Amino acid sequence: MKTIKLLLLLLTVALASCGNPKPETTATPETPETVQDEREFYQLKIYSFSSEDQIAATDNYLKNAFIPAVKKQGIDKVGVFKFRTNETDTVQKTYVLLPLKGLQQFTELDNKLLEDEEYTAAGNAYINSNYDNPPYDRIQSILMRSFHDMPKMKTPNLDSPRSERVYELRSYESATEKYYRNKVDMFNAGGEIPLFDRLGFNAVFYGEVLSGANMPNLMYMTTHNDMATREKNWEAFVNAPEWKELIAMPKYENNVSHADIWFLYPTEYSDY
Repeated sequence: MKTIKLLLLLLTVALASCGNPKPETTATPETPETVQDEREFYQLKIYSFSSEDQIAATDNYLKNAFIPAVKKQGIDKVGVFKFRTNETDTVQKTYVLLPLKGLQQFTELDNKLLEDEEYTAAGNAYINSNYDNPPYDRIQSILMRSFHDMPKMKTPNLDSPRSERVYELRSYESATEKYYRNKVDMFNAGGEIPLFDRLGFNAVFYGEVLSGANMPNLMYMTTHNDMATREKNWEAFVNAPEWKELIAMPKYENNVSHADIWFLYPTEYSDY
């Protein structure tokens, strides 16, 4: 009899537990698959010049032909930046940053532009320039995919004159693919991205380089009102407790073998 009563008690408890202890909600939790689908691709095109005429011709093309045409293809924001030359790098360059929805958009873009009659008319001088008078010396193209923890590009909140703004583009190379993945993890799981956010670095993007000249590497861009603000922000970064804790972790040792830094400023027709 005791056994029967015990079984009845257990059955009652089991049936009670079948109910939903939490009220239903319409919120859908973000899954890894959702974040994966949201991640953008980026193309960074770097034009190199040897004359002011080339710079003017490419500026005219980008402003009046290229940007209006790519926006018709659904690319809402386009960044165009000028390189701040220095004593060791005197070559003038223009950087063009495109956020892309996927690889298909990347592979189809050039052909779709050439099918646009307004684009070919506005960009005629650039498109049909003669071999002995090109509008640039060379173009470097880098293809990236956004980091998991910042899947979408952001427009920085800066209020200084464009000529004074500092857009800091960095490339971190690693000795092997494994060390490269470790450095990407340091930004995501390690917390570098929220640290940059907390300190007001106004990051535009963080990108895993899929194809480029210096792989394996990642690239990212932070922004500052001026150089003095940039120096103050980086001082705060290297002294931050979060950063000191990160660089003391053995698992993140030796994951950067070479770093490049380029200081840029946005053109007056840039969306960033």
